[in-house]
Amino acid sequence: MAESVVASGRDVWRDYVDICKPRVVLLMLLCAIVGMFLATPGMVPVDVLIFGTLGIALVAGSAAAVNHIADATVDARMARTQNRPVATGRISVAKGLVFSGVLGIAGMLVLMLLVNPLTAWLNLGSWVGYGLIYTLYLKRATPQNIVIGGLFGAAPPLFGWAAVTGTVEPGALLLVLIIFAWTPPHFWALALERKEEYASVDMPMLPVTHGEAFTKLSILIYTLILVATSVLPFVIGMSGLLYLLAALGLGAGFIYWSVALLMGRNPKAPMATFRYSIVYLMMLFVFLLIDHYVDPSLFAYTL
Repeated sequence: MAESVVASGRDVWRDYVDICKPRVVLLMLLCAIVGMFLATPGMVPVDVLIFGTLGIALVAGSAAAVNHIADATVDARMARTQNRPVATGRISVAKGLVFSGVLGIAGMLVLMLLVNPLTAWLNLGSWVGYGLIYTLYLKRATPQNIVIGGLFGAAPPLFGWAAVTGTVEPGALLLVLIIFAWTPPHFWALALERKEEYASVDMPMLPVTHGEAFTKLSILIYTLILVATSVLPFVIGMSGLLYLLAALGLGAGFIYWSVALLMGRNPKAPMATFRYSIVYLMMLFVFLLIDHYVDPSLFAYTL
């Protein structure tokens, strides 16, 4: 009996972690942390790094929990999501809302009191945008849901930058633009793989409303936009040659998978593209960070 209680408690803990979408939040935090470091030529203050990351994580987890709650009925009807904690009833709507509220309020207090008010308000705006506007309206209203709603999910570098500087600056907005351009090809690749599931729940994802051919072409177009956008940090002098080479190499990989999708010869291309897009964004921001601290003259000498 004791072992059963312990196992049950462990499962509940995992369920609450799960509704925070930890893998998505971790990718957001990587982008936010890189934004912090790019905002300063030196080291990010330790208190800002710790409390900024914590506050951003809590608010993001709160918004993700709202998404789980709002989509519970739809999630229960889709194979990819039918085992989610709220969809199965393992976490009730009431408990999920309380949990989301506690996370969100705690995150806002951390950011407001221990970082700066601007970072807190930017996170609140993103919470409203993703948790309410996208989840409750855009997702079900238009096939352009990912394009419009992607703006809310693209903000983490701005959060990190604002945490350090207390301002909104062009460099931070450029990082937001990169993620904004990345979001449609990233998610549409998954939508291609799950087209039938989205159709069964009347979700107006692009492959459902406009067909696979149009979606594949859109993915290629947005990927080209993304690659062009990704080189702008080098163009404006925000990053150096190391980053440029990485951006072009990673972008070439993304274009390859986009073309493979368009050609339609590889049935595994949608998920391969989706997975590559995650690696792409992670590595792009890692190289932004590395390049920021690499001595350009040393790199030139090595070449």
